[in-house]
Amino acid sequence: MKLLRLFSILEGSSLLLLLFIAVPLKRLLDLPEAVSIIGPIHGALFITFNVLLLWGLMSSRLNANQTLLGFIASLIPFGSFIYKAKVLNKADA
Repeated sequence: MKLLRLFSILEGSSLLLLLFIAVPLKRLLDLPEAVSIIGPIHGALFITFNVLLLWGLMSSRLNANQTLLGFIASLIPFGSFIYKAKVLNKADA
């Protein structure tokens, strides 16, 4: 679960960087390189986070509801931070 908590922070941070730094740089300053750098990093972290969610479900460390909440949280800005605080920290307790 420590790995899942780490990747929830990494995935959430990469989403925020993409949405609030890279996309504005692309649109406002005509710097598409920002998205082409941060986009694949976020994609890899997103996939890894969701694979770890499935691993948690398969290993019975997470139930189906917790896994679904994790997937939905990965789609929403700040969602993975809330998921870590509300679901993962309680699951480990």
